[in-house]
Amino acid sequence: MRTSAIDELGYTHNTLARSLVTSRTRSIGLAVSSVNNPYFTEILQGVESSALEEGYSLLIADPHDDPEHELNAVRLLHERRVDGMIVAPSAAPGPLLAYLGRSQVPTVFLDRLTGENHDQVCAENTGPVTDLVTHLADKGHTRIALVSGLEGLSTTGERTAGYHAGLEARGLPHDPRLVVPGHSDVEGARSATHRLLALPDPPTALVTANNSMTIGALTALREAGLTVPADMALACFDDFAWADLFEPRLTAVRQPSRDIGATAVRLLLERLADPDRAPRTERLPCTLMHRSSCGCR
Repeated sequence: MRTSAIDELGYTHNTLARSLVTSRTRSIGLAVSSVNNPYFTEILQGVESSALEEGYSLLIADPHDDPEHELNAVRLLHERRVDGMIVAPSAAPGPLLAYLGRSQVPTVFLDRLTGENHDQVCAENTGPVTDLVTHLADKGHTRIALVSGLEGLSTTGERTAGYHAGLEARGLPHDPRLVVPGHSDVEGARSATHRLLALPDPPTALVTANNSMTIGALTALREAGLTVPADMALACFDDFAWADLFEPRLTAVRQPSRDIGATAVRLLLERLADPDRAPRTERLPCTLMHRSSCGCR
């Protein structure tokens, strides 16, 4: 009966008026870099759908993985009086952390961890990369290389640790020449792959640490006239929509991107409801999408 009356009268909530009473704007600030990256696009979708379901609007900024731009983006969101923020921090988040500490803005960090003093959510990183390396080793590869991500990111450190754990699990030596930074982007990975191919004893298998670097590595292999997996086995972290359409189909670690976004919203709303609760870090499991680029049929 009440719903029918609301519909007949055309009543809508006045969010501005409500914010004046509650000191809340029912808005969330989201600061993530590379929103054109399929991984972050799916995270954004998870954040947006969960926020709308809870009656919150979303303000979005792209920090461009640059500490100065990141600080300005977060400050701008804060000036818009968002109730809280969800941030994927840069590799050097010191100024950001200092600002958030001074302003006491409720914040959840996603994808990249900053320490145990904040609410955070990310995927498991170390174990899945270990699984990729041991799988390649079990296929007979002893020269397995890693194109690693941007230095300073927690994801880069954890995935590199997973690579080394995989070598140790199969008794393979650690050759520092086989770990080359791809800086988490296409061109960086393309250059890194060419460096690996130029070694006197190049690798026979390659692990790439995110989806952008997978594209860069594939570009370099094509430029070198090599095919996957006949000349180079390939396994990658980050699945994406067309990975199953490549030839060969890409063996990849799939992150629960939308669930990461939804979990970030839940943690933020719990923080708003209970500002004094202890910070929590939640890690979500990944899925290995076993296809043919690793050399399996």
